[in-house]
Amino acid sequence: MNTPQNINQSINYQDVSIVSKEIISKSTGTITLFAFDKGQGLSEHTAPFDALVVITEGSAEVILSGVKYKLKTGEMILMPANIPHALKANKAFKMILTMIK
Repeated sequence: MNTPQNINQSINYQDVSIVSKEIISKSTGTITLFAFDKGQGLSEHTAPFDALVVITEGSAEVILSGVKYKLKTGEMILMPANIPHALKANKAFKMILTMIK
């Protein structure tokens, strides 16, 4: 992938699913694309590393320590290490998740 690509064309939605595509995987962190179909989500959990979510298409609900944030295309939010968080697709959306170890 050393030529320019459209990020949203790099991953497709699947009915009633969450699709992920790892772009970079290094000992220092990962960058992963996600496509969430409407109604899908990730239940509350924690991660041992900071993670940055960037919405590339649609909109998402991100919950950090019980506080709900509605993000839309072009917006981002940091999910700090060891803080409970969840994601919900009230409608389909795509995102980049960058996790730094």
